[in-house]
Amino acid sequence: MTYTVQVTVMPLKELLDPQGKAVIGGLQNLGITAIKDVRIGKSITLQVEAENAEKAKQVAEEATKKLLANQVMEYFEIHVQQ
Repeated sequence: MTYTVQVTVMPLKELLDPQGKAVIGGLQNLGITAIKDVRIGKSITLQVEAENAEKAKQVAEEATKKLLANQVMEYFEIHVQQ
């Protein structure tokens, strides 16, 4: 069965996010002051062939740990859809 797996990778909360700071500065320059923080990450969609949803999640987690995320600077979340 093929599963769609959504991987969200974000910078660790303890680390500065220069892209997020640049965006919030731009928003404030545009007069949009209600937004108080911006964090920018990446969203990755994988099509995983697996026996079940748990196995698909395991494959996606392995791929994320080995290539898609830098665990020193980023954390990730994985969501499996059918």
